[in-house]
Formats: sequence, C-alpha cells, structure tokens
Amino acid sequence: MANFDYDVLVIGSGPGGYVAAIRAAQLGLKTACAESRETLGGTCLNVGCIPSKALLHASELFEEASSGALAKFGIDVQGASLNLDQMHAEKAKAVKELTGGIEYLFKKNKVEWLKGSAAFESANSVRVGERTVTAKNIIIATGSSVTPLLGVEVDNGGGVIVDSTGALALPKVPGHLIVIGGGVIGLELGSVWMRLGAKVTVVEYLDEILPGMDGEVRKEAAKIFKKQGFAIRTGTKVTGAKTANSKATLTVEPAGGGAAEWIEGDAVLVSIGRRPNTDGLALDKAGLQVNAKGQIETDHDFRTSVPGIWAIGDVIPGPMLAHKAEDEGIACAENIAGLTGIVNHDVIPSVVYTHPEIAGVGLTEEQAREKSAEVKIGKFPFMANSRAKTNRDTDGFVKVIADAKSDRVLGVWMIGSLAGTMIAEAALAMEFGATSEDIAYTCHAHPTHSEALKEAAMAVQGKPIHI
Repeated sequence: MANFDYDVLVIGSGPGGYVAAIRAAQLGLKTACAESRETLGGTCLNVGCIPSKALLHASELFEEASSGALAKFGIDVQGASLNLDQMHAEKAKAVKELTGGIEYLFKKNKVEWLKGSAAFESANSVRVGERTVTAKNIIIATGSSVTPLLGVEVDNGGGVIVDSTGALALPKVPGHLIVIGGGVIGLELGSVWMRLGAKVTVVEYLDEILPGMDGEVRKEAAKIFKKQGFAIRTGTKVTGAKTANSKATLTVEPAGGGAAEWIEGDAVLVSIGRRPNTDGLALDKAGLQVNAKGQIETDHDFRTSVPGIWAIGDVIPGPMLAHKAEDEGIACAENIAGLTGIVNHDVIPSVVYTHPEIAGVGLTEEQAREKSAEVKIGKFPFMANSRAKTNRDTDGFVKVIADAKSDRVLGVWMIGSLAGTMIAEAALAMEFGATSEDIAYTCHAHPTHSEALKEAAMAVQGKPIHI
C-alpha cells in the first residue's frame, strides 16, 4: 500500500475548498489545503462576495442619510458627507476578520495550510511552491476568475478600466461609471457607485439584464433600476475601448449590427462573467482534460475521470455560486470518507444584492412551461404586505410556480428588500418536496415580509387574502 503525505489535499481555499478541508479533517482524515494567496478564503472573501456586500451596505446607509429619504420618518439628517477612505477601511476590516477566521478554523481542525501555487506532477502528487506532496485524494477547488473582453484592456492598478476587483477599490467616486455587463456583479457594483454619487450606464449585449433569471422578475428589476437612475442599454455590443486623460471611450453598436457610436466615462467596469481557474494546474500530468467551457467534468459524487481526483465549485459545470461550492465541498469530503454526500442541484438559490434584492430558486416560469404546459402561478405584491407598507419599501413581488397536477413547487422568484433572506424558506420547502398548499397553510409571523410568500402560495389556488 502506498504511503501518502495526506489523506486529502484540497487545492484552493475559497468557499468550496476551505469547507471541504475542514469537513475532511472533522471526519478524521489527514488534510492539507494549498493556497497561493496571502490570506485564505479565495475570491469570495478577499475580492468578491464579502467586500462587495460591505460596500453595498455602507453605500445604502450613505444614500439614506444624504438623500433626505429618512425625513418622512421624522429623522432629519443635515450635512451627511462621504469619507470613502473610511468606507474602504471598514470593508478591509471585515475581510481581515473573516479570512483570519478561516485560518483559525484550519488550526482548530488541524488542517495544514500549504502556501504557494499548486500544479500536478502526477495523479497523486502536487507541487506546491518549492515542495512536492502526495495525497490519496485530491480535491480541485480553484474557483474562477474574471472573463476578459476582447478589445477592452483591464488595468486594476490605478487604471480607468477595471474588473470587479478594481471596482471594489476605486479611490474616488467616478463622475460617470460605465458597466459592461448587466449581470449580478455589474448591477451590484453599479449600485454601490451610483448611491455614492456616480452616473451609471449599464451596457448589456443581450436584450434583457440578469440572464437566466425569471423573465417577469427581470422586467420588474429593469423598471426599478431605471427609476433609481441607472441608464440601461440592452442589445448593445462593446467593440473597443481607448483611454486618454483619465477617461475611457467605448465604441458600441447594436448587437444585431448597425452604426457605431461612442460613450465616454470616468471609469469602466468589465463584468461579463467568470471562467474556471484551471490554467497552471498541469491537469494533463494527472491525466485530466477540460471540456469546451474549460470546466472539469465530474460524476454525481464529484469524482473526475481519474481515480482519487475530485472537483467542486466553479471549476465544474453549474452555477458559479459560493454556497453551491460550500455544499459540494461538504458532500465531496463525506464521499471521500465513505459516507453519502449529496447536493440537490435543482434547489440552489440565487441572490442579487441590489436594492431591492432579487432572489430565486428552482425553475423560472419559462423553464417550467418548457418542461410542462401544466403549471400554476401565484403572485403577491409587496405593496399589499403590511410590513413592507409600514416601512415604505414596497417595490417588488413574490412569485410561486407549481405543477398544476401535483401542486409541487417548481420554483420561487422574488424581488424585494429582504428577498435574499426570504428565499431560504422557499429552498427548504422545495428540498422537502412541498406543495404550494404546504406553504400556504404554514403559519407565518405577522407583520413580516415573509407573509408575501405565504400569500403568493395561496394565490396559486386563486385564494390570496390581501389582494
């Protein structure tokens, strides 16, 4: 029997990787995690989910204090001003606390952190920095990085054109921010800088923003964002960019072809998607290949085609979401330990942390109707929800999609200020195979926003109370 340095080696310490390492160690496996960053946590904690949410929260507070929106509640705020350096400092503090927390959890669970970039030397050996280690099982959890746009060169080191990492650290509020891409990241970071005073133009190649989300929710979101001040140009292709005198000029044209025009901005955010991080791993030395999208294919248990090598998170097919990676990390570690680790990929919630928030789980209405013409839809507006009305925060609605015969919930989509929190109830219900009637007859506390989900479920049967 071969002697290995570790039972499990995880490559990458993002949400999938660090969770997989901790779970493997909890199950009694000698575990190490290879990470080239100076801090643990991957993109999400360092330059993604966490810092962006810190800025979203801070910018929302600033907008409330400076816009006069609180006056209707009897709160008069005078002379609110922006200290952007302090806002960035508070963001950095949150990141440091959370990345340091993972380092503590590694020590607590006896996970060894191997510092350095990792590359395969064989199916069971990996070079990490200047050291080569062997492992009986290797989990690839290297995440994803920003997809580049041909003809638009990003320079995060103080340049005018940045990606999401650069947009999290702009040293001043741009007069005009152009966001290339109307997806989640672009809209979230566009929201941050618009609240802080920037004019924001979103340029999206497709006909609608937020591709992949429920069509009705997408339309409602576009309407609300335009009301907030976003200039949204859909069906528009960016063909080039040039910078001069601390400004950028984009060349754009209709996606279907047509005359070119130019848009000038003080900053440009390139946000057209992400791609798997597989370059530099020397996968060929391990006997692995990637598919046409650069992903590593796995089976239901996260095994690759090479025995002993597993993969999770953004490097495998499926939505690139931190919580998906976390669940896969736990399941993968459990499978390695001989347990049964399962992830229900039909019930993975998605959230956009704009204001209002947008969230969904399961099938969109369009997807449900493609699978079966027999679906029932129930909707309930936050305008009719007592808590939302009391808070004067009534934008949006909840939508429940159910099978017409069995009444089983196929999908739930919502747009509202607490949608990101509310979607958990819908995901739990779907995980247990709930019907719309199950949700409708579950007592919900009053007055809460979550009553809108109950009423949307009642509306599937055509019997909501408050509309």
